[in-house]
Amino acid sequence: MISVVVDDIAFVEADAVVRPATDTLEPTSSALRHLEQVGGPGFQQQLQVHHELAVGAAVVTAGGDLPSEFVIHAVIRSLQEPVSALSVRRALTSALQRAVDWELKRVAVPPLGTGAGNLTVDDAATIMIDVLSRHLAVSDYPSEVRIVVETEDDKRLFDALLRRLPQ
Repeated sequence: MISVVVDDIAFVEADAVVRPATDTLEPTSSALRHLEQVGGPGFQQQLQVHHELAVGAAVVTAGGDLPSEFVIHAVIRSLQEPVSALSVRRALTSALQRAVDWELKRVAVPPLGTGAGNLTVDDAATIMIDVLSRHLAVSDYPSEVRIVVETEDDKRLFDALLRRLPQ
């Protein structure tokens, strides 16, 4: 099941939160920096990497003080590879595979790849709904995905795309 809510991703209860990140696990927006603050020092310490991660990869850490036990970091860009439709598709697919590997039932995810100079919310929503619906059709994990948006306009956009899915 896919649902859309207007909320702050840092306070959403789920087994895991998907966090868009760079190849060095840096946040991709100021809203995601807030996630680090809420997660606390224990969460922040886990964001140290010894080498750059591949764009399209996803790694799991503990959630620290977040309501979610885990965070799945979806690598959507690097200095050499900017955000693209392909990087978002690959990173979300990897994040969903981590949910399968860890048997995580409830996952919350913000729009991936949006923001200044990146994908439009419409493009991100189209990619995400496609990847999520295809994955959920064939996998037991996660069984519930909550897309967490910041505005009612974004919610309407994602909801409209969800209504177009075959029942």
